[in-house]
Amino acid sequence: MHILIIGGAGMVGRRLAERLASETRLDGKPVETMTLVDVVPPEAPANFTGKALLETADLSAPGEAEALVATRPDIIFHLAAIVSGEAELDFEKGYRINLDGTRYLFEAIRKAHEEDGYTPRVVFASSIAVFGAPLPYPIPDEFHTTPLTSYGTQKAISELLLSDYSRKGYFDGIGIRLPTICIRPGKPNKAASGFFSNILREPLKGEEAVLPVGDDVRHWHTSPRSAVGFLLHAATIDLDTVGPRRNLSMPGVSATVGEQIEALRRVAGDKAVALIRREPDPMIMKMVAGWAPGFEAKRSRDLGFTSESSFDEIIKAHIEDEMGGTL
Repeated sequence: MHILIIGGAGMVGRRLAERLASETRLDGKPVETMTLVDVVPPEAPANFTGKALLETADLSAPGEAEALVATRPDIIFHLAAIVSGEAELDFEKGYRINLDGTRYLFEAIRKAHEEDGYTPRVVFASSIAVFGAPLPYPIPDEFHTTPLTSYGTQKAISELLLSDYSRKGYFDGIGIRLPTICIRPGKPNKAASGFFSNILREPLKGEEAVLPVGDDVRHWHTSPRSAVGFLLHAATIDLDTVGPRRNLSMPGVSATVGEQIEALRRVAGDKAVALIRREPDPMIMKMVAGWAPGFEAKRSRDLGFTSESSFDEIIKAHIEDEMGGTL
């Protein structure tokens, strides 16, 4: 089996490749080749016994999508995107990367399908940013997409394309709306949602973190561990059970910022909480005011997707996976 991971240098892409390398099989079939591609050089997963192909490319550049599809990968994970804050600040770049690159990929697959019947599984990483206020809580599975940011709009358009190309039989596609991934390892990025991770990750390391919004902001979260689990399940699920509505809101944990902080206090104590510095940011406060507070996610749970059940579990997963199991 040949696996293509577009966005393979990102945190989720790396974790996915590592998991595939360690398990060596997917849906009962051996993973013989992995191609990782990104705009920055990806790294081969450690201890992978198969063939690792590493590509540095921009999916929105002419000819790049066709070159990737020419190798006829069996499963394509499309994770590449610029994040919400950057997409909002750089309108042209957001549409070029998040929308044009996606459409170029889908078109390359369509042309390959018409040439020789090529029909891969495509797993598209969408986002809960496709929803925007006013929103019910919890948001039902049948609620319509209502994006209020450029990033959310780009993801919503891509979801429609995925459903239509799948309906026409060009590929077997499934879109998974990822909750905000928390706690993200590494350094802060340009995502407007980055503070959700920052106010936990840095204090757990004994470092100060900035909180730009109020404690009453409620949002929908999952761990990197669960996000990888969503992708792998989406790659192997019988799509007949999913039906024609191919885009699913993933399960997660709904919590306010205040509840996050109290979970941090329970796990790491008052000293960690004292490292959070409140500095209101009007732009971020305006963006998060329209974000999704939480979902029923009954449809995805019934299909076998699983996540943590509390924020304490999310913090503990980070300690286990990133900190060697100890503070």
